[in-house]
Amino acid sequence: MKYKSIAAVIAAAAVTVSAFATTTPAKPKITLKHARAIALKKAPGTIKSSELEREHGKLIYSFDIATSAKAVTEVNVDALNGKIVAVQHESAAKEAAEKKQEAKEKTAKH
Repeated sequence: MKYKSIAAVIAAAAVTVSAFATTTPAKPKITLKHARAIALKKAPGTIKSSELEREHGKLIYSFDIATSAKAVTEVNVDALNGKIVAVQHESAAKEAAEKKQEAKEKTAKH
């Protein structure tokens, strides 16, 4: 009976690990260059910053695109399939506040 319990725990752990491995790939399937082209098609302008990050459980490329002198559009592209996940229009002030918050979070992690 003890061996059946141990075998069940091992089997459950194996299923959990394999499920986790298939739902959280470590590497993007599309290139930064391809994701950049997708983002610029959605929001034409000048890319001010780009990064590969995990957000809400998805691996995404995030682009901040200056679409005018005062407007920034953030476009998030799924790094696995190239689909646009989110588009947010931000003012320069909101963008600056977001950058400040990100810098604070990075400092706290290290």
